[in-house]
Amino acid sequence: MSNKRMKYSEKDVETFISRSEAETIHFARDLARTFKGDEVLLLEGELGAGKTVFAKGVALGLKFSDITQVCSPSYTLVNIYVGRVPIYHIDLYRLENSDEISDLGWEDFLGEGVVIVEWAEKLPFRPNHALRVKIAVGEEDIRTIEVKKLS
Repeated sequence: MSNKRMKYSEKDVETFISRSEAETIHFARDLARTFKGDEVLLLEGELGAGKTVFAKGVALGLKFSDITQVCSPSYTLVNIYVGRVPIYHIDLYRLENSDEISDLGWEDFLGEGVVIVEWAEKLPFRPNHALRVKIAVGEEDIRTIEVKKLS
């Protein structure tokens, strides 16, 4: 199997094959470099798929100085980082229902910076123009990352 990364687009879906955390970080970094500062990323994938690793890459692309500080906000629910723009990193893993998610007030961050939502499949609604990022784990820990713009 080649170590060459594969990247292809098909009908508004960009797919990237990552063979390491470093490749995932670089892909997310390059994506985030194009951001204006009001984007919403909806991260989906099983436990350990690499959602937080992807968030580290986004923070790097937005010029956050120390991505070692980017961690899963499972217990705090929201972490805020300041790079070129504010980054609101939200984790819904421990929330059980839509009332708890609504009480979090995550919608208040929309338009205030880049919003990254881990476990976004739990959201009661998806904001328009968000990017859905699905990360699937394959053989030999290869990750398939699909990015789709929602409208």
